[in-house]
Amino acid sequence: MNAVSLKEALLLTSLVVVCYWNSLSCGFVFDDVSAILDNKDLRPTTPLRSLFLNDFWGTPMAEVTGVVGRAELLSSIFLLAAFLAYTKSTGADHSIVWAPIAVTVVLVAAATLCKEQGITVVGVCCVYEVFVAQGFTLPMLLDTLRQALRGKGAFPYAVLQMLLKLIVLVISTLLLVIVRVQVIQSQLPVFTRFDNPAAVSPTPTRQLTFNYLLPVNAWLLLNPSELCCDWTMGTIPLVESALDQRNLATLLFYVLLGLLAYHSITCSRSSSKTVVMALSLIVLPFIPASNLFFPVGFVVAERVLYVPSMGFCVLVAHGFKVVSHKGYLRKISWLMIAVLLTTHAIKTFNRNWDWESEYTLFMSALKVNKNNAKLWNNVGHALENQNNYARALQYFLQATSVQPDDIGAHMNVGRTYKNMNKSKEAEDAYLVAKSLMPQIIPGKKYATRVAPNHLNVYINLANLIRANESRLEEADQLYRQAISMRPDFKQAYISRGELLLKMNKLTEARDAYLRALELDRANADLWYNLAIVHIEMKEPSEALRNFEQALQLSPRHKLALFNSALLMQESGEPKFWPEANRRFLAYVEEEPDDANGYFNLGMLAMDAEDNAVAERWMHKAIALQSGFRSALFNLALLYSQSRRELDALPVLDELLRHHPEHIKGLILKGDILMNHKKDTAGAKSCFQRILQMDPGNVQGKHNLCVVYFEERDLPRAERCLEETLALAPHEEYVRRHLNIVRGKMAAMSAAGQSLVEEEKPATGEEERRSPRGKKNARKSSAETDRSELDAGQPDRRTAAKSVDHESDIEQKRAAALKRLEEIERILSDTVKSR
Repeated sequence: MNAVSLKEALLLTSLVVVCYWNSLSCGFVFDDVSAILDNKDLRPTTPLRSLFLNDFWGTPMAEVTGVVGRAELLSSIFLLAAFLAYTKSTGADHSIVWAPIAVTVVLVAAATLCKEQGITVVGVCCVYEVFVAQGFTLPMLLDTLRQALRGKGAFPYAVLQMLLKLIVLVISTLLLVIVRVQVIQSQLPVFTRFDNPAAVSPTPTRQLTFNYLLPVNAWLLLNPSELCCDWTMGTIPLVESALDQRNLATLLFYVLLGLLAYHSITCSRSSSKTVVMALSLIVLPFIPASNLFFPVGFVVAERVLYVPSMGFCVLVAHGFKVVSHKGYLRKISWLMIAVLLTTHAIKTFNRNWDWESEYTLFMSALKVNKNNAKLWNNVGHALENQNNYARALQYFLQATSVQPDDIGAHMNVGRTYKNMNKSKEAEDAYLVAKSLMPQIIPGKKYATRVAPNHLNVYINLANLIRANESRLEEADQLYRQAISMRPDFKQAYISRGELLLKMNKLTEARDAYLRALELDRANADLWYNLAIVHIEMKEPSEALRNFEQALQLSPRHKLALFNSALLMQESGEPKFWPEANRRFLAYVEEEPDDANGYFNLGMLAMDAEDNAVAERWMHKAIALQSGFRSALFNLALLYSQSRRELDALPVLDELLRHHPEHIKGLILKGDILMNHKKDTAGAKSCFQRILQMDPGNVQGKHNLCVVYFEERDLPRAERCLEETLALAPHEEYVRRHLNIVRGKMAAMSAAGQSLVEEEKPATGEEERRSPRGKKNARKSSAETDRSELDAGQPDRRTAAKSVDHESDIEQKRAAALKRLEEIERILSDTVKSR
């Protein structure tokens, strides 16, 4: 083989860089999303052995997957390396050199692991051994075989060596095939009629169409002017009759290929050896993707022409070499090769822009072919990702028009209508998709006749209708139907678990999640969902264990961090608080703009009586979420506990500005106004507002009674306490306070004093003039009275002393309330991406 000079290498490299430099600005599109972005095999936490158990997309090779298993480029590198290694297997004296053969076998295995067509390099090596290394032509080979069979002579030693080498290669190939068959469990991949319509067509349509695809691929090599990223579905209409004019193209292709092959293997010139190797590189690597021996998941795929294009380029280069040595054609040949390189370079450069984004890619494909519903769907998906639902809907509807029986297209229409809040239209679209699903045939696997993602129509429809509380059972029926069709349908179990949780069927929800975990124990979201079920089942210890499983699989799982910390906090066990604090801190690192994380850090600090830290976290939460009700109320409680009641008042004012009906805030504000500001009028207004909103509020009613007592209106205070006792006949403190009032009224009546003291508000000037006057006397009296009748006692919440521990305040200072609010939010949002 001729060595490549440095000048030639630099020239070739420069040409490639010029053609492809603009592709550096392109993003991940089409198969890149599944093969790279969503591929779990590429994550650092995935064991290395998974690479040998899963295909290129990260899907277990034992499931319903495509023949396109590995990257063409990587496979091609190993394929060429294997061929080059084999060319060194013959010594100078025509002896066998085994080391290169061993290397060849290893490289063939590597090429096959990258992509199945890599194994075809063995055929290329065999062609090279027979027609190049040994120099046979077809007549010579047949003559040698004929003489040996007639007993006129033994096989030449060179032939025996050739056979030995080929036997080693063939046996190695068979072993690779056996391993591959074992990996896929002796089953060929299953594809739908949308992937490859001809594969499910009757004879002779199937054979005529598959044979017609050969000249189509040959034309793409010869004239790659119209390229398309997807050739499935209706891109190439079926050849249904022998009278179809396209059969002439098939016939012409076979005639030309046959003549070229016959000439190359019957002629002994060196030129023929080049042609035969070029043909072997064109034909043999293409056979697995040709559909001729077994169906594949596509009609035409430009990527499978990568290795065949090498052989085609060899043919073009060889033809140019032959023509350019003829004097009268020399200039013309150079002109033609210059035009060829220029046009192809420009085409490549421009084509790179098509791959800039999914939208540009699929729009370029629609320019070539408008009969492929998949392309219309993919443009719709690209627009949908941009939240341009109106335009996306137009493309999805066009897909249903191009391919009315495309289940996926109708599902896309339904999903888009849902995103546009058009529930009725969305349900109608899903019902159309559901009606197109194949009917169950007893004894036949449903999954072999439908794409697995099409079963999502049941999930989507159920998710839509379960928004109506009266149709929950109907939604559950759809989930169960999907499970019956595919018992390993993980998403169906997950969605059903959510629904059962909503229906408060906790045991069934737990069982659904456990079944999903049997299918995927490495799914952190499933462990998290199971933990939520156990919280609702009042099993905090089991919930915490499930949270731990989720965090082992995904240490930065945000919801698991948050809710496990919340569970630890609510346990009341101080030994859990440091870990709960660590998890809340980890959560706010992941979600720095979520006020809930800082609020719960504040609540945890309040539990630990670290008021300075608690105050800082509460302020952080309020700064992020203006009007954060629980944070404002608990910050006010914190100030009240810390004997900073006057600091609590502006916080309560802020709370009530955003939430004017916050009863507990009104009670606390009224208590501070009465006990610390001596503002009975302000306190009275707070308690009256409470009773306007909730006439049966015992605490507000009782505290209003205390205000009447402070105002020396004992009859009104008595009536008020009587009404309060009627509301809460078992509250002893109300009865005790009523007795105090009645006792004081009896004493005052006996002394001849008026039971209602006349209002005489004092001004500031009067206070200065009479420091020992009426106001001070009243203050002294009030202090005495307060020792008898405490406005804060009713719920141990309104006075400063009423918030001692706050063990009952807001159910652990609203922590439990916060947990319920968070769980409600989580249950509405959880497992959207699961």
